[in-house]
Amino acid sequence: MPFPTPPIEPMEAKLVAALPGEGDWQFEPKWDGFRCLGFVRGGAVSLQSKSGKPLERYFPEVVRALAGLPDAVLDGELLIPVGAQLSFAALQMRLHPAESRIRRLAEETPARLMLFDLLWADRRALADRPLAERREALEAFHARHRSKDLRLSPCTLDPAVAGHWLEASGRALDGVIAKRRDEPYRPGERAILKVKRLRTADCVVGGFRYASGAKEVGSLLLGLHDEEGLLHHVGFTSAIARDERAALTRRLEALVEPPGFTGDAPGGPSRWATERSAEWRPLRPALVAEVRYDQVTGRRFRHGTAFLRWRPDKAPRQCRFDQLEEEARPEVVAAAIGKG
Repeated sequence: MPFPTPPIEPMEAKLVAALPGEGDWQFEPKWDGFRCLGFVRGGAVSLQSKSGKPLERYFPEVVRALAGLPDAVLDGELLIPVGAQLSFAALQMRLHPAESRIRRLAEETPARLMLFDLLWADRRALADRPLAERREALEAFHARHRSKDLRLSPCTLDPAVAGHWLEASGRALDGVIAKRRDEPYRPGERAILKVKRLRTADCVVGGFRYASGAKEVGSLLLGLHDEEGLLHHVGFTSAIARDERAALTRRLEALVEPPGFTGDAPGGPSRWATERSAEWRPLRPALVAEVRYDQVTGRRFRHGTAFLRWRPDKAPRQCRFDQLEEEARPEVVAAAIGKG
C-alpha cells in the first residue's frame, strides 16, 4: 500500500454527557496536550497538528525521537510534563518564532508523544482496519521501539476503570475517550466519544466589546460554524483579568476587520438583545478560545462563559456546533451511544 502523505485530518471526538455502558468500547484517558500525527519515512519526520499545520520546528526533540523509527504513521498527543503535572502553558510557549528559544525550551521542558493509534506500519495500511487490530499493532510497535520520548497511552475495556479515570481527571487528564473497537479510523469525523468533568467548547473570537466607559476590552464575542461554514454568534466571555486587558486590547484591535460573523451576529433578533448589542468591533477569524459553559438554549450559551485558555493549535474552521450537540440534545447522545 502507498505511504500516506500529510496532511491527514485526524479522527475527532464529540462531547457526550456520560461514558457508554454497552457495546464493544475501548476507553482511554483524554490527555491535555496538542494532537499530533507523526509521519516517519526513510528517517524523515513530519509532525502535523490537528489543524493540518506542521509542528516539527517547535518540537525538535520529538522529531529526533521519531527519526530512528521504521516507516510509520502515528496518532497521538504531544505532552509536556512539568513536575507531577502536565503543562498546557508549556506547550503554548513552544509556538514561538525564535528558534533559539525553542531549542532552549526543548532542553528544559522536553515534550513526549503519547501514542494511541497506528495508521501505517510494517509496509501496510492500518487505518481501514478495526481499532482492536490497530491497537494490537500499536502495542507491538511500541514494544519494539520503547523510549522515554514515546509513551503508549493506557486503555481499558472495563467501564468501571474508565469511570475511575474520569473521577480522577483534573490537571493531569482532560477526561476520558471512548472508541468503538470494531470501527476503522475515520479521518475528519467526530467518531469518538469524549466525556469531561467540565463542559467546554472551542470557539472563534468573532468580535469584542470595550468595557463600559473605557477603551480596554470588556468581553469577547464567541462564534461557532454551522454545516454550511457560516460563523454564528453564540455568546460571550468576560471577567478578563485586569493585568491582561491592555495587551489583549492591542492584540484584538490589530485584528479588527468586518464582518466578524457571517451568520447570526450580535444585535440580531433574539431574546438576549440589549441596547449594547450593536456596540461591538468585528474581528478577522484568527483566534480560538476554549471556554467553560453551563447550558445551551437555542444554539447559544444561556449565560456568560468562563475563559479557560487560548487554543493556538486549533484552526477556527474546526470550531463547529457539533461540539455542543450531544449536551444540548440528550436524545442524540443516546442514539450515538447505541449506534452500531
